[in-house]
Amino acid sequence: MSPADGFSKTWTYFEDRWHEGNVPVMGPRTHASWLCSMVFDGARYFEGVTPDLDLHCARVNESAVKLYLKPLVSTDTWIKLAHEGIAKFDKGSALYIRPMYWAEKEGPWVQAHDPESTRWCLAIYEAPMRKPGGFSVTLSPFRRPTIETMPVDAKAGCLYPNNARALFDVHARGFDNAIVLDMLGNVAELATSNIFMARDGVVYTPIANGTFLAGITRQRVIGLLRANGVTVVEKTLKYSDFESADEIFSTGNYSKVAPVTRIDVRSIPIGPCYTKARELYWAFAHA
Repeated sequence: MSPADGFSKTWTYFEDRWHEGNVPVMGPRTHASWLCSMVFDGARYFEGVTPDLDLHCARVNESAVKLYLKPLVSTDTWIKLAHEGIAKFDKGSALYIRPMYWAEKEGPWVQAHDPESTRWCLAIYEAPMRKPGGFSVTLSPFRRPTIETMPVDAKAGCLYPNNARALFDVHARGFDNAIVLDMLGNVAELATSNIFMARDGVVYTPIANGTFLAGITRQRVIGLLRANGVTVVEKTLKYSDFESADEIFSTGNYSKVAPVTRIDVRSIPIGPCYTKARELYWAFAHA
């Protein structure tokens, strides 16, 4: 732990140099600190590898444009800085790599920020990989917004309080994670990651319909499974489809590929489709 701030070991690149610890980057007048004009992305370093780091670094720039921020850092520069920061940690560390953009000042109207005031940093910190022992899920009463109501096409900080309240609700009911529906009542994702199910050896996942980020790890796993002979179908799915599934698993940057072992009161075994997905992803990551 970093003794000065109580967080896990952290290095942050901000204002042209590296700082150790949870360095302050915003003040009370910073637009992002009270009106959430901020985007970020997250990549991973674990077991000596950084799978899809380039795609995560490119996506934060895409998110910036979608939230009317200026992408000031090239993808190559993000990657270079990420490797500089990784070198400050022990080789066996598991790290979270988080590039960020935010607006410092308001525009002519307080609610809208000034794109010219965009600032950025890169935070890298120790974050152990969760062991894939399985987790429980249930249905959330909260739903994913649409593009007309929120910037769901960007990895924007303003989206995450809705995820958090879904998690608080299901935790209070004794579950680990929440299956969240879109506004039409179809399954969108988990509160923290994308979701898959399998039935009779076929893998299914909600089709990207503009209400959730079709994650980088999600796309990678779909491609790996298909390349290895597994049928993966992206389609509209109901909660009842997951209630009767043979397997359920998640994909996301933080835990990569993880199994669901209970939905409501029903236990679900860790099955061959999940096992293959995780094995293929780990092989890809280390290749």
